[in-house]
Amino acid sequence: MRPEEETLDERPMAVLFDMDGVIVDSEDILAEAAIEMFAEHGVCVEADDFHPFRGMGENAYLGGVAEQHSADLDISAAKARTYELYRRRVAGRLTALPGAEELIEFCRLNGLKTALASSADAEKVLPSLDAIGVSRDRFDTIITGEDVERKKPYPDIYLLAAERIGVDPRRCIVVEDAISGVEAAISAGARCLAVTTSYPREKLKRAHWVVDSLLEAPIDAFV
Repeated sequence: MRPEEETLDERPMAVLFDMDGVIVDSEDILAEAAIEMFAEHGVCVEADDFHPFRGMGENAYLGGVAEQHSADLDISAAKARTYELYRRRVAGRLTALPGAEELIEFCRLNGLKTALASSADAEKVLPSLDAIGVSRDRFDTIITGEDVERKKPYPDIYLLAAERIGVDPRRCIVVEDAISGVEAAISAGARCLAVTTSYPREKLKRAHWVVDSLLEAPIDAFV
């Protein structure tokens, strides 16, 4: 038995949402922005180059690809430029993923606390929420990559989110789409619902539940 399974019979008190691949699917838009940023530095990269670094924050997302291509980048400046290009693209293109808004509202109506915990920086997270029309007050706290030094797969971001809302992480359900995010949730002691937005089911098998869409979320497990 995994340690986190000891609390499976207890009613959860909070749901911690990742953003990219869970609430929005911004990966294609972010990859476009990053490709343009690299091109400005004379480096030709492809969207698939970024896939291994999904869910790990933009420092790893950009830095990992830069290392693969032996590109000497100032990551802080590269990230700022990528976010600038990203924000130019999101208007009218970014939409909420099926079932995301409904699940957030279900949690609120049923007395569950909610948190958003994304490895991305606030300058990407907040404009993304605004672009899809999800109010920030739908979450009791919003944690971004700037709030933790160690990014996923370390559990820090989910431990901090649980601490901020005053809930034992073992009484939380984390909603994730990335391998690194599932690992972070399990390491935090939380239960994990994974959605196959970014990875196939077999890659997410450590999660307690795996669905193809949040429209299929196991609602009974939340209440």
